[in-house]
Amino acid sequence: MSDLEIELVKYSKKTWTKSAVLGFFIGLAVIVPGISGSTVAIIFKLYRQFLYAVGHLFEKFKKCFVFLLPIGIGMVVGVGLGFIGVKQLLEILPFAVICLFAGLMTGAFPAVKDEIKGVKFTPVRIILLCVGVLIPVAIGVVSALLSTKGGADVFADVQWWQILLALAIGYLMAITQVVPGLSASAILMAIGWFAAVMDSVSLTYWRANGSIFFIYGGLAIGFLLGLFTFSRLLDFLFKKVKAATYCAVVGLSIGSILSMFCNGDVIAVYQSWAVAFDPLDCFLGVALFAVGLVGSYLLVRIQRKKDAEQKIESAE
Repeated sequence: MSDLEIELVKYSKKTWTKSAVLGFFIGLAVIVPGISGSTVAIIFKLYRQFLYAVGHLFEKFKKCFVFLLPIGIGMVVGVGLGFIGVKQLLEILPFAVICLFAGLMTGAFPAVKDEIKGVKFTPVRIILLCVGVLIPVAIGVVSALLSTKGGADVFADVQWWQILLALAIGYLMAITQVVPGLSASAILMAIGWFAAVMDSVSLTYWRANGSIFFIYGGLAIGFLLGLFTFSRLLDFLFKKVKAATYCAVVGLSIGSILSMFCNGDVIAVYQSWAVAFDPLDCFLGVALFAVGLVGSYLLVRIQRKKDAEQKIESAE
């Protein structure tokens, strides 16, 4: 598929609102573990257009900017509401909230899997799928093994290598915004930085530890670099080796779900249970996982129905 074959949607009131909702979920994905903005883009059938617009923003600025504007507005709202809500909920029922997010990812997974429906699984594609699963799981396991006791502040004394690491993590977070099934905050959770970053956002913390802004800066720069460079790479890969690329994406989606239950942040919950088990948090976790799974899967079903109706209409 050439660049010319990708037509960006011409906005009406309905489609503008649809793109703003997509932006809201993308913004929410930066904060909320388990929400994948690019998965929602697939469900809304705006994924390839989003990928194209981000990757070609500087080349075709006006065209791409107009398309991305409602998405950007929705992102700002999603980040703000996501941060306020998640920070409060994680302090009250951390495991239950993590389960809800994992359920949302699991329920949306069929939308990603649909992209490899009918694909022949060659040895190379199977390897890519397995590697995709192992990457986030390995990151989560390593962060869990290296994690200290819950509540430790990993940014109490910011080191130069943490700033460099923040650049790399920011880049990985950007990748989650264009790779279906992944969540930016799930990456932070996998390396044990999620709770520390969330806790650092306060005037009191900033006054006591101004060096945290070097971490913020590293994350922001890495995120922007990743967003504009990886979107172009992924767009190229989808054009050249679509099936193989989606096999890796499916693997990453599965691995991300698994890593949410084994990482440096959630290990603190398990440690607290060893001292005093919280049955309410555990019970709600199971229930909310089911709620998240059913809710996001219903969204996938609705879009599948719309796609089927459109195919029938076009055939007529």
